[in-house]
Amino acid sequence: MGSPTGFRDFERQDRTYLPVEERLEHYHEFVVPLRTKEVARQGARCMDCGTPYCHQGCPVDNIIPDWNDLISRDRWREAIEVLHSTNNFPEFTGRVCPAPCEEACTLNLHDAPVTIKTIEHTIIERAWKERWIQPQISARRTGRTVAIVGSGPSGLACAQQLARAGHQVTVYEKNAQIGGLLRYGIPDFKLSKSVINRRMSQMQAEGVDFRVNSHIGLDIPVEKIVDEYDAVVLTGGCERPQDLQVPGRELGGIHFAMPFLTQQNRRLAGEPLNGAEPITAESKHVIVIGGGDTGSDCVGTANRQKAASVTQLEVLPRPPEQPDKLLVWPNWPTKLRTSSSHAEGCDRRWSVATTAFSGTNGTVARIHGVQVDWTRQNGSWQMQNIEGTAFDLEADLVLLAMGFVSPVRDGLLQSLRVEFDGRGNVLANSEDYQTSAPAVFAAGDMRRGQSLVVWAIREGRQCARAVDEFLMGFSDLPR
Repeated sequence: MGSPTGFRDFERQDRTYLPVEERLEHYHEFVVPLRTKEVARQGARCMDCGTPYCHQGCPVDNIIPDWNDLISRDRWREAIEVLHSTNNFPEFTGRVCPAPCEEACTLNLHDAPVTIKTIEHTIIERAWKERWIQPQISARRTGRTVAIVGSGPSGLACAQQLARAGHQVTVYEKNAQIGGLLRYGIPDFKLSKSVINRRMSQMQAEGVDFRVNSHIGLDIPVEKIVDEYDAVVLTGGCERPQDLQVPGRELGGIHFAMPFLTQQNRRLAGEPLNGAEPITAESKHVIVIGGGDTGSDCVGTANRQKAASVTQLEVLPRPPEQPDKLLVWPNWPTKLRTSSSHAEGCDRRWSVATTAFSGTNGTVARIHGVQVDWTRQNGSWQMQNIEGTAFDLEADLVLLAMGFVSPVRDGLLQSLRVEFDGRGNVLANSEDYQTSAPAVFAAGDMRRGQSLVVWAIREGRQCARAVDEFLMGFSDLPR
């Protein structure tokens, strides 16, 4: 460890943000990084626990104590090698991962975990700045070909690993640019798209062929890629959103969250909306239904579009601000999480169920709801309306951000005739990642359901090893 007493000698210090009034005027990233010297001090706080619970919290198995130690001793180039050994894209996770590793940190028992996410972000950004990141071009060519359908974090991780194993990899993306959820779902103020572009350049130099505006099952017949490639990997995500079937749902001005977020990202990129109805929060009273990350992104975007007001509704009760660490640590706790978007201005309400929408001239004008109570009955939680708590709110724009239920089946999945699991995801296990269709694999949200970017990267890497073993009979790729 960098310092045996570092956890006592140095207080936890994290990145800060630009002032709210400043960052609301643009869509750029607004994190104020720590100085390199201070980041090294934060690395020295790591206790190098005999049992590193941070490993348990990290889906990609980052070797966190090792790179904490290296940067505390100013060995940054070695640190990026250790970081890259488990994570293809630390620049993504260093920005958008909720850091389950920090929740699992031993120092979190005292609410002062090592700033692992900030350290990860600093290592990768310094590596790019110092030009330590170069294409890793395979010295051999296997002659095997792989098609990857979907260019989100799972597809990109799988593609990079397979290209480095010597296979010819082609990534198909239905949109105009590569990145999937990273490009079109996550706002620019959380993840600058230049971060995706520089990694794409590396991957292209490594031999990955990117093909955009290529919707398999619509623009390109499924049979074409099945016949032309030795293996096909499905990484198209989990895109079918949870709907809210209440009276008035058909009114105009009620939209799913993802089209709202995607449109803003397209505007910033100079892409056309392709005839879609423009969705904007400007001068409107905005209601966001759903309290997760997607809802938070809607809040931040609506505020930047100069909404008149933003209210976020969540059907679940307000979580505790401080969980009982002795009960939940090192597992991911249920606790109140206030994002940077929430801090920019938002009225948050919990234990609220939407009962109806009403409007004029076919457009939503009000949302009607009721307070609810949750009780445990026969081992499961039951929701009941609280009598006398009905309310209504002005609503010019309603954004449904209640999560995603399954992959879209039309086209690609129907044509492949793959089997689905009980939740509607493509059926494949986490050992060989093979679907019921011959030589067809699935990974990421399309296989496991809605999840985190860090889980998508893990699945892409593991799937790459499974595909490599399928094609070659063995694999040197890490799991």
